Amino acid sequence: MTRNPYLNAIFAALYVVFVVVLITFGPAYARSKPDTIFAPMAVLSLLVLSVAFMGYAFFSQPLLLYVEGQKREAVELFVKTLGTFAVITGLVVLIAFII
Repeated sequence: MTRNPYLNAIFAALYVVFVVVLITFGPAYARSKPDTIFAPMAVLSLLVLSVAFMGYAFFSQPLLLYVEGQKREAVELFVKTLGTFAVITGLVVLIAFII
């Protein structure tokens, strides 16, 4: 990701939007068949992909900074990214309860 915490948080939020749109509108295009073993495999794979992407979005640059000896900058980048994502999440939850 970048060293801009706001962009990192926005990219993470956009990933969440993409996954929600896929889950919401994807079944409309699927043929209705009985559930198979592939449904739980797909869900678990999506979970693993999401954890990997979020780990990359939140930890890659701070980890590199930390390894380079810039510990204060690493913690600051991580906290700002997490805080920005928390604000975005809070706004989404607030909008969900208002609507």
